Amino acid sequence: MNSRNILIIGGSGFIGTAIARKFAARGLRLVVPTRRRERAKHLITLPTMDVVDADVHDPGTLERLVRDMDAVVSLVGILHGDRGVPYGRKFALAHVDLPRKIAEACVAAGVPRLLHMSALCAAYDAPSMYLRSKAAGEAAIREVTESAPHRVAVTMFRPSVVFGRDDRFINLFARMQRLLPFIPLGGASGKLQCVHVEDVAQAFANALDNPATFGRTYDLAGPKAYTLREIVEFAGRVSGHPRPVIPLADGVARLQAWAMEFAPIKLLSRDNLDSLKRDSVSTHAFAPELGVAPEAMEAVVPSYLAGHSPRDRYMQLRDHAGR
Repeated sequence: MNSRNILIIGGSGFIGTAIARKFAARGLRLVVPTRRRERAKHLITLPTMDVVDADVHDPGTLERLVRDMDAVVSLVGILHGDRGVPYGRKFALAHVDLPRKIAEACVAAGVPRLLHMSALCAAYDAPSMYLRSKAAGEAAIREVTESAPHRVAVTMFRPSVVFGRDDRFINLFARMQRLLPFIPLGGASGKLQCVHVEDVAQAFANALDNPATFGRTYDLAGPKAYTLREIVEFAGRVSGHPRPVIPLADGVARLQAWAMEFAPIKLLSRDNLDSLKRDSVSTHAFAPELGVAPEAMEAVVPSYLAGHSPRDRYMQLRDHAGR
């Protein structure tokens, strides 16, 4: 297989941007659909990139987008949604219905390759709607592709929490410690095997045309597991603003999360806390055929969190100015 034309659905986000850059470096022609072109303007400078206005939830639009593609990359995911059993409507639309539509479009158009991003610990009996809906999305893709008249080579990836220069995870905790005298923290004992975004992107790139990865599902996790409290404390130390971290009892943490669900900017939800009830760790982080040696947070985070770059210093000045 020699993929040249790639459609990246969800390509304008944090992980999608890293994957797009890996693919672009190989000279592949990329198409990224978006309903808000402004959010994807950082991709337009890539030499082989075409950013198009499109609603990927519309089956007709999706069918046109996948036509003549050698591969489709499915990355859409949300962390916050309405509540429901087994999951709310927004989780169903993003994590179950859309992957099914993508798989159906690939089958209809004869696209030979599909890479899909799920989540570590996705399972029907998982404690959170996020993880349950991710498992249902995996099942939807398998249901469509395994009964297809022609073969669609599917590879699924299950990353733990992904960190990197532009993440909204470690950067958020660092910024909070610049602003607050202490950090009240729910789910402090939950374990995460955080994985670097560049390692995730490299795994996608290396799997694209590798037959050994066809039909496989891979965990993507870093070399070391941390409690959430350890991660927050690490972010404070490296950024130069360490603050006391106060673990919250479960009842208080859920009350805090419930209140935050009404905030204009969603930082934490009850479902996020539910996800932390199951440790996001793996005993087989990166399979050999993916060709990736994952980097630990300690080797990567100080390069962008310690304020060494002009952009980091600029952001710190904005924080101090209250902008």
